[in-house]
Amino acid sequence: MRLPESQVAVLNAASATDERTIAQLAEATDQKPETVTGAVFDLRDEGLVSVAETTEESVELTDEGVEYADEGLPEVRLYRAALDAGDGDAVPMGQVIGASSLGGPQVDIALSNFARKGYGHIDSGELAPDADADPDADEEAAALAALDAGESVDGDVLDQLESRNLVVRHERTIRAVTLTDEGVTALMEGVEAAETVDRLTPEMLTSGEWEDVEFTEYNVEADAPEARGGKKHILRQTADRVKDVLTGMGFAEMEGPHADADFWINDCLFMPQDHPARTHWDRFALDVPPMEDIPEDLIDNVRDAHLNGVGEDGDGYHSPWSEDFARAIALRGHTTSLSMRYLSGHEVGELEPPQRYFSVEKVYRNDTLDPTHLLEFYQIEGWVMAEDLSVRDLMGTFEEFYSHFGITDIQFKPHYNPYTEPSFELFGRHPETGELIEIGNSGMFREEVLRPLGVECDVMAWGLALERLLMLMYGFDDIRDVHGTLCDLDLLRETEVLK
Repeated sequence: MRLPESQVAVLNAASATDERTIAQLAEATDQKPETVTGAVFDLRDEGLVSVAETTEESVELTDEGVEYADEGLPEVRLYRAALDAGDGDAVPMGQVIGASSLGGPQVDIALSNFARKGYGHIDSGELAPDADADPDADEEAAALAALDAGESVDGDVLDQLESRNLVVRHERTIRAVTLTDEGVTALMEGVEAAETVDRLTPEMLTSGEWEDVEFTEYNVEADAPEARGGKKHILRQTADRVKDVLTGMGFAEMEGPHADADFWINDCLFMPQDHPARTHWDRFALDVPPMEDIPEDLIDNVRDAHLNGVGEDGDGYHSPWSEDFARAIALRGHTTSLSMRYLSGHEVGELEPPQRYFSVEKVYRNDTLDPTHLLEFYQIEGWVMAEDLSVRDLMGTFEEFYSHFGITDIQFKPHYNPYTEPSFELFGRHPETGELIEIGNSGMFREEVLRPLGVECDVMAWGLALERLLMLMYGFDDIRDVHGTLCDLDLLRETEVLK
């Protein structure tokens, strides 16, 4: 039997009675571990060796873990300092923190673990240690010391240390090789090393040597390291799909700034300047010079709508209106700022009906993070300008749009918006939980929005959530699964948006 030299070396170094690891075979044959691994897989496929795989876990202290193993856990240091400072009585927190020599993030770490471990309680700025607590019996501290000494640690305490980023677990696969009966027979009958080459070179072609050499056979089914290239994020894939659908429905795309004047973001939408959504609690204001490039006549029209309303029966808000506030710059909370720019003629000139426009862009809101809310997300903005539009036209547009994504169970709920009347929210049913989740907001723009912009016909408009469309399509129950620091990378790699 003729085999490549590396396989012959491995075959001779392997044993029929004792398992030999890849590392042992590499040392015995004086070959690289990766070369030995390739030879082992080829020999296994020929039935000459068997391979047993086991997983070995090792645990390593992080830099923070090494520090705590040396100096003590922050909560233990805080407890000891509290005992020394107050002889068991409650002590002002600042005094204890100073005495503990803790600084920076260690203070928060100590305080969060102090009560969890029963070292005492914190109330009204004072820290009261429990005199019966025993920091010498702290399992996490003992585990850190054991790991620092090279000993092993198992159980829940290791999980807790990992959750605190004090240790890192490493897993590696150990492959043990044994000769099979066929391998023993082959060695007994004799195995010769074939002088093979693994690639064709220009020199071989020039000299004609390629006609006389024996080329190595390649096993295309052998295991190989997984190579992962870059790919387009699933949100961007979905955004592109939405753009294709809306373009096919006759819409043109809008573009505009992410940071814009509050005038375009809110004032044009007939949002009163004292509305809660326009406070610093809900918007991201930027400390930059105000926007000067706003037509004065448009500012006058919008101001008059806010103060006096529109038409003979119109009624404004009768609340203060500041041009300085209107010109101030903030991150847009919705892409309706683009709609205002286009409808006013400021962006592409005066528009004549019928018109259809959309955008799929990022917006920014100071929301509380949860499974359906993020500080920044993508909004599908759209509007149609035409004569004699109705809510039925708007509902029909949604039915058509969502049908392209296999979503047919859309429900509508009346709603109030300062800028549309009538208005309604859209809901879709989550395919996994069966729960109705809000997926958008819509309505017919009010005269107080349109007339100051110079628009004399009907305009229906909407803002839909791209991430929530994704939830309905694929059953995700937390939008943090698809972007942000908690996203599932395997899910992003494997999920493809259907065309």
